[in-house]
Amino acid sequence: MKKSLAFVMAVLAAGAVSAQLSSPVPAGTGAGVHSPNSPIAPLPQRTDVVPWPLLTTVTTKTDKNRILPVFSKEQQALNQKPQRVQGFMMPLEPGEKQTHFLLSSVPMSCSFCTPGGPESMIEVRTKEPVRYTLDPVVVQGKFATLNDDPYGLYYRVTEAVPVK
Repeated sequence: MKKSLAFVMAVLAAGAVSAQLSSPVPAGTGAGVHSPNSPIAPLPQRTDVVPWPLLTTVTTKTDKNRILPVFSKEQQALNQKPQRVQGFMMPLEPGEKQTHFLLSSVPMSCSFCTPGGPESMIEVRTKEPVRYTLDPVVVQGKFATLNDDPYGLYYRVTEAVPVK
């Protein structure tokens, strides 16, 4: 599983470089861009989930050869508490049902959409397998802010369950 997460992060980084050529927003930073030309609908507005603008405004600092997140008080207040999050599923393993995946603020299957950085993704581990879909999903679980994740992720939800 560790290899698949590292592979996905490397592919995203490579995609960010090519997407940078066609986007006014630097790829690999911020929330990513959901193009109006996308055949995939953007995330619906919901008031019962942690908003992506809150998560994607994280700042960073450089520590030797690493870039580490610096969380605001609002972001830190989410840590180790049950939260609902919404996003597009990005499987880390093959299969119809997933227990370990990334949620992204923009669909990864959209060639019109520019991927964001680690602040636009949440690693999810579920209690029960969740059916893979291209549609947005909402999960609820124990939310964590990650200060020094070995894969460069900033957020994780564990013990997650799907929410309608």
